[in-house]
Amino acid sequence: QGQLMESGGGSVQAGGSLRVSCTYATWTYSTYCMGWFRQSPRREREGVATFRADGTTTYADSVKGRFTISRVNTNKTLHLQMTNLKPEDTGMYYCAAVSAKDCTLNNLFLGYWGQGTQVTISS
Repeated sequence: QGQLMESGGGSVQAGGSLRVSCTYATWTYSTYCMGWFRQSPRREREGVATFRADGTTTYADSVKGRFTISRVNTNKTLHLQMTNLKPEDTGMYYCAAVSAKDCTLNNLFLGYWGQGTQVTISS
């Protein structure tokens, strides 16, 4: 893990909202692609969203229209706003920083990532 710290997870009922955040300690990541992936015991690791240094974003089909990734380089933070949450969104959410060439949903885990923050959605 490379100086990334997630926060903001929690437990909500289906249909609710949460925002998870990530702070990164080094300005180097400001030029990286950053994103979120999630993992749970019942599901394979899944890339959720990416945010390139040029501002372009990508989302997994499973979260399109419900999740929004945002980034504020001036205070070195990355956010993931999650709405209309579903039980299948349950998992540990990890903030990741990868090089531009690895900026895909499937490759986020190849870079640096933090300890994760747990999100639990009840039906």
